[in-house]
Amino acid sequence: MSHTYLFQPAVWTGRGTFWCADGQPLSAECRTEVAHRTECWLLCGTLKVLGSPPVEFVNAYWIELPGRDGTAVKWNSESATLGKLKGTFSVIGESILSVYRSESSGYHGADHLRRIDDDTYESTGILLLEDRRLSSWQVLLRRQIESKS
Repeated sequence: MSHTYLFQPAVWTGRGTFWCADGQPLSAECRTEVAHRTECWLLCGTLKVLGSPPVEFVNAYWIELPGRDGTAVKWNSESATLGKLKGTFSVIGESILSVYRSESSGYHGADHLRRIDDDTYESTGILLLEDRRLSSWQVLLRRQIESKS
């Protein structure tokens, strides 16, 4: 199985639900851009939670180039909210699982990306602090097709 998310440069947008620590569901919108460079892959994204007031989370990942089999790829990220994160994207059949942690703050979590088809993935994730759930989300991602001029 070949995956399009992460493994092909693209822009992905989506909508779904974000749950706060108290379990309150809020609508969410996201946008992610994946770029492939010679020395690394880059993933830049935003998740906008449509609460009152709205809150926007911004993520930027530096992803190591995949090894021979491409089933596990390491990444690093730095966030004003969470600090420095380290994680791994692992391909497992029709899914990509990202597991991550902060070495200094106690934040950790996971994001499960389920392939529906080449242009659609469902992302389900959770963020924890020590043993306490801070937030979770589920969004449907769609690859944006470039228009040919």
